[in-house]
Amino acid sequence: METLIAILIGILFATGIYSMLRRSMVRLIIGIILISQGANLLVFTSANIWEGKPAIISPDEKVLTAPYADPLPQALVLTAIVIGFGFIAFALSLIYRVYQDIKSDDLNDLQNSDRDPEHG
Repeated sequence: METLIAILIGILFATGIYSMLRRSMVRLIIGIILISQGANLLVFTSANIWEGKPAIISPDEKVLTAPYADPLPQALVLTAIVIGFGFIAFALSLIYRVYQDIKSDDLNDLQNSDRDPEHG
């Protein structure tokens, strides 16, 4: 199972980097999303979280007994997901505004828009 998850993490990183190398701003955001999800899965996997290992103490126990999962990576991944949603919403709104001004999502057109008096 760990090998399958490691392959999935590699695929997420590879497709994310490939998408970020395209000239489209939308594909850039898709690449960032894929890399962030790969990083979340990597942190989640490194915490050794599997079925049957709770991260909480049951009401009848005073101390957490083995086997158990570390709750810190779960909290970090949850926080990263929330921050990622905020970043994606902000980036999509910026891309929409740029598209309204330039009428293109090509990064080269964005570079040339500073010198064009029509957009200025």
